[in-house]
Amino acid sequence: MKLLVTGGAGFIGSNFVLYWLKNYPEDYVINLDLLTYAGNLKNLKSAENKKNYQFIRGNICDSDLVETILNQEKIDTIVHFAAESHVDNSIKESSVFVKTNVLGTHVLLEAARKHSVRFHHISTDEVFGSLELGSTEKFNENSVYDPHSPYSASKASSDHLVRAYFHTHNLPVTITNCSNNYGPYQYPEKFIPLFITNLLEDKKVPLYGDGLNVRDWLYVEDHCRAIDAVIRKGKIGETYCVGGDSEKSNVEIAKLLVKKLGKSEKYIQTVADRLGHDRRYAINAAKIKKALGWKPTVAFEEGIELTVKWYEENKEWWEELK
Repeated sequence: MKLLVTGGAGFIGSNFVLYWLKNYPEDYVINLDLLTYAGNLKNLKSAENKKNYQFIRGNICDSDLVETILNQEKIDTIVHFAAESHVDNSIKESSVFVKTNVLGTHVLLEAARKHSVRFHHISTDEVFGSLELGSTEKFNENSVYDPHSPYSASKASSDHLVRAYFHTHNLPVTITNCSNNYGPYQYPEKFIPLFITNLLEDKKVPLYGDGLNVRDWLYVEDHCRAIDAVIRKGKIGETYCVGGDSEKSNVEIAKLLVKKLGKSEKYIQTVADRLGHDRRYAINAAKIKKALGWKPTVAFEEGIELTVKWYEENKEWWEELK
């Protein structure tokens, strides 16, 4: 099988490329990435000399480039990671989020339609809005869309486009909506790597508001395994919610990390809350577990140990990014 992976130099995308090359060495992977600030070819250093891997620098909004790739290569499946993804950045300036996440997805869908290519779209649980603290409710495939930030609104729009191409053009699509990922190669602006790297530099860590906001945390390799299951066994036209069964509050993680890195809780500095900050996300992953036999295998305690160790051992990777 030949895959076109968009955004394959980003956090989740690069982990997926490495996962796929390791587990399916007979397949061929083309990585299309613009290498914006969060894209980093150092993530893929171990893949760069492989004969079944190719990197192309380019923008998914460039319809001529996307068309050229699909004309020249016999692509079986597009795996679409490429997206602007940081909520804070979308609040400051949303236009690039609309352009990349909505218009870029449209360019890819049009190319997939013309060439009859399978299309898998990676999305987020943030499209569903926010849940109440203390409730037992969780997001699932039937949850109503209620995005609260420009980022989540742009991802919701792209989800709707993907489904529209399935219903209108009979394009073979699947979608996964995942919870918060963490693990190696995550850009240090994000919550967990920001806290880890700040503490390693003996800096304080910024905790939004009261710190009680809850997220469901998913180790990135478990996410890659879920995407694999959907590509290999998922039903065309279906959506699968992917979660880590690890709900944690931000303050809980902050206290865990300062302790793990030998600091006191005085290093936790409360800052003004994010505008429109969603209170809680949680995923009910029953569908993918039952239908495809997937389940998370890395518990949060193990995953956070692996993540802290990776950032401790790869200072040269993240120091130049801060």
